[in-house]
Amino acid sequence: MGEHREFSGEYVDGMTAYAGIPTFGGFPHIAWQDLVADAADVAVLGVPYDNSAANRPGCRFGPRALRSQAFTPGYHHLSLGVDITEWLSVVDAGDVHCPHGLTDISHTNARLAARRVASSVPFSVFLGGDHSITWPTAAAVAETYGWGEIGLIHFDAHADAATHMDGNLASHATPMRHLLESGALKEGHFEQIGLRGYWPPPEDFEFVASQRGRWFLMEDVRESGIDAVLDSVIDRMVASCSAVYLSVDIDVLDPSHAPGTGTPEPGGMSPIDLLHAVRRIALETPLVALDVMEVSPPFDHADVTVNNAHRVVFETLAALAYKKRHLAGGAPHLPGRSVSVVRHPPTVRLP
Repeated sequence: MGEHREFSGEYVDGMTAYAGIPTFGGFPHIAWQDLVADAADVAVLGVPYDNSAANRPGCRFGPRALRSQAFTPGYHHLSLGVDITEWLSVVDAGDVHCPHGLTDISHTNARLAARRVASSVPFSVFLGGDHSITWPTAAAVAETYGWGEIGLIHFDAHADAATHMDGNLASHATPMRHLLESGALKEGHFEQIGLRGYWPPPEDFEFVASQRGRWFLMEDVRESGIDAVLDSVIDRMVASCSAVYLSVDIDVLDPSHAPGTGTPEPGGMSPIDLLHAVRRIALETPLVALDVMEVSPPFDHADVTVNNAHRVVFETLAALAYKKRHLAGGAPHLPGRSVSVVRHPPTVRLP
């Protein structure tokens, strides 16, 4: 039996992507109730609600999966040549309480929490949850930046402008109609990209058209190219809106890239086009909020959907960091390159 020797050594501290208490992107946690003015540049709020999902449920687990399952290799965006953490302070503001089966309470809680976030930080990120959550979160942003003054860009396979779904007025099929009818979005402040498939019926599009909203089907994206579509959308937003809200239903992606969602529809976007699109929107419009909805981890495979949704947020944050550095007179570091940035009126509080 060997003689015991006193062990000596020094603990080497550090953090890996697969260890620690999960927060979104590994960013520090500050509960949304504790946020104060200018507590950070960006706050990420989870809204784990899916009682209004019409087909496959499970997106109540989206916020948790985006924190625990997404791979965060670093913060340096190669194409933009910018480190997110060098230019933005980001916090995870935790989750909204969404009691099961109680839509009114869940939506009210979401609106109150989103209003606190939007009034405390320059940029808000909301993680769903089913798409009905965009109704209270976008309404809260409109209350913060001016009722009827914001524009909304909506990526989705579906228009989500129905009057109801199976009698449910607060379905994930109805949020855009509520925002338009309430005046949170005024006429001409609504753009949709990626629609396809077999729903909704013509009367929903007649309503959107009556509000001077526009839609771009996947056929339009295929025929014209994503940049031509974005040119038209961005020009309209910059010309008419003092602030912009971006809503991304992950089912805008083809199901091969996003199997973990409730209503998959073949023929959708590729991740490279979606990431390019959200980057341009963040760079070229007065973007103040983003939501990513309908990530349903129980139907995901190998975290494909989770990682694509996570990168939508990171792509947006990297573009905001690039914009902030650009306005400060900085330049990209390798291997990044310069891209166009639209300067916004001083009424918009940018990170």
